[in-house]
Amino acid sequence: MPLADRLIFTPHDVDLSRSPLAQRLGAETYVLGAFNPGLTWLPNGNLLLMVRVAEALRQPVWDGHVHAIRWAAGEVMLDAWPLDAVDMSDPRVFALRDRVSKTIALTSLSWLLPVELTPDGGAVVAIDYDRAIVPSAPYQCYGIEDPRISRVGDRWLMTVCSISPERQATSLFSSRDARDWSLEGLVLDHQNKDMLIFEGLIGGQFWAQTRPLGDVYFAYPPGSDWVSGPAINLASSPDALHWKPCERPGIRPSAGSRATARIGGGAPPVLTERGWLSLWHGVEPNGGVGTYRTYWSLLDRDDPSVIIATGEAPLIEANPALTAPLKELMYLDDIVFTTGIVDAGDHYIVASGEADLACRITQIDKAVFA
Repeated sequence: MPLADRLIFTPHDVDLSRSPLAQRLGAETYVLGAFNPGLTWLPNGNLLLMVRVAEALRQPVWDGHVHAIRWAAGEVMLDAWPLDAVDMSDPRVFALRDRVSKTIALTSLSWLLPVELTPDGGAVVAIDYDRAIVPSAPYQCYGIEDPRISRVGDRWLMTVCSISPERQATSLFSSRDARDWSLEGLVLDHQNKDMLIFEGLIGGQFWAQTRPLGDVYFAYPPGSDWVSGPAINLASSPDALHWKPCERPGIRPSAGSRATARIGGGAPPVLTERGWLSLWHGVEPNGGVGTYRTYWSLLDRDDPSVIIATGEAPLIEANPALTAPLKELMYLDDIVFTTGIVDAGDHYIVASGEADLACRITQIDKAVFA
């Protein structure tokens, strides 16, 4: 059981008058979600929560069109699509009809907001709108999503999913103080939602978990322990910029559990006495987007393709009691999506997105993984 569990940052905590989109759209917006945060220690001993803010159009439909937000050359654009050309059944996106490939657009745009927390993750110290991270390249024109932060040596490395018509790819930011971040560019040029850099070198190399996506997967033989689908792969790099996929598989969906029918990376792996602790999400189909839970595995410290142990029961599950005060904002449920972890002595502090809506802080006793 968690030592402590709370929502620490919600849409109500975002001041849209200080948003980078403020006064630039000519249309009213609201915070669809403030969630899926990166987490790391700051040099001053406090915690940095890098929050994904999904800012959405309050009324995306007018004049017979639905509108998408797009960032282009430092300006914010609204693209109008005829209603009879789209499917709006998903509250987060709209799909374009009659396309050969599945094609979607967003009525929101995600940017990153640094939030400073007390060392126990229990209170907000400061919200730094002046250091908000916004799209700055054409491959980010539909937004920047789901930051994951790792400290390797004296550098902080933050991977994000950059969204555009060109690609859904992973780009990298780096920092020397976790305050000021520089965009290093694209590092994975394919659809990949969960790139997590290990917090430390292995054999002098950077390592990362990745999760490439595709439309077709080839079957394992009958009776296999595994099922085909999105899986957690591995890659290594001499410089954190140029990545070579590992030929050995990483963590794969289990044939024996509907709860892990689809999986993906969660928090960046951290080194323990037993090996690398990896928190990841497993998804159980439920007729909607699925039920998301957090699981854990321990990986060999010298060869992270070797799995030492895996917890059978979920480590963290969605907690409706936490989001009850935000009931009027809810549009999804049964989702917890873990995105950050730090070592706090006898326990870990874990950051997650709750219901694609708010930031959740959970303290987990290290004895769970012994």
